Amino acid sequence: MSSLNSLINLKSAQARPSVASYQRMKYTAHVLTLLCLMLMCSLVHAQINVLDDAQRKVTLAQPAKRIVSLAPHVTELVFAAGAGASLVGVDSYSDFPESAKKITDVGSILSLDLERLLTLKPDLVIIWGTGNAKILSQKLRDNQITVFESEPRNYEDVASSIERIAMLAGTTEVGNKAALGFRQRLHSLSKKYQLKINEKPISVFHQMIRKPLMTINQQHIISKAIQLCGGKNVFADLKNISATITTESVLLNNPEVIFSSDHEVDKLRAEWNNFPIVAAVKKGNFFVINGDWIHRFGPRILDGTEQLCQKLDAARKK
Repeated sequence: MSSLNSLINLKSAQARPSVASYQRMKYTAHVLTLLCLMLMCSLVHAQINVLDDAQRKVTLAQPAKRIVSLAPHVTELVFAAGAGASLVGVDSYSDFPESAKKITDVGSILSLDLERLLTLKPDLVIIWGTGNAKILSQKLRDNQITVFESEPRNYEDVASSIERIAMLAGTTEVGNKAALGFRQRLHSLSKKYQLKINEKPISVFHQMIRKPLMTINQQHIISKAIQLCGGKNVFADLKNISATITTESVLLNNPEVIFSSDHEVDKLRAEWNNFPIVAAVKKGNFFVINGDWIHRFGPRILDGTEQLCQKLDAARKK
């Protein structure tokens, strides 16, 4: 009987795990739990979320590898963000940098080849978020395409756009460096051309288009460039960001400078020489800024700003 009890006690002891064995099992379970939590966290962190300029959340499960740009300034922003190699399609007007000309042309916002765009299987389309583009954005979303609406309204929007596009493309190191360089150059320009104490800003009229005669208000980034350069946009208080105006309103505001971006300077001067009462005509303050620099709200906006500052500085000294 005692032998039988000994045998039962031996088997019971063998069936129960030792303290060391129990601790090993507990440790293993703990490690597995941590690994699962780490995996779940990595999956959560892999998801990319940014806000576009329309304040819509743009979400990608992983960095975009097939990007389509539907505006020239967007194409320049994508290259600045270090994601040029991921561009598989661009709009018809994207011609900078030079390598953009070699990328598949999908048309323009007004004449988009949607079927061709869809065949490119983009995981991200970046579109100019204004006017008819709003309708197109929704059409793309209806086709299950992720859309980022780009419409920079100031310099910080440009720098932020580079950073956000870099996040979406997984090129944050390059993008952040480019954005920092943009901000540093902007600071240098602001410091160089800030008005001196008691110095008054020079009054400026930006002729956006001649027929119909159009200009911009203070919300437009070009108006902010005028201000940075020590100028004052005479149509800053217009209700709309861009608007049609009359010749009479220009005469009434009497700008000291008139500049455009789609004219030759002699042609611009000839258009206004019939109005000798205007200060800009009296002083001969007419000039033209490179349109690709000043009207494309990408990194080269600073090239246009610097050119504008130089011209206004020279006009102020007349």
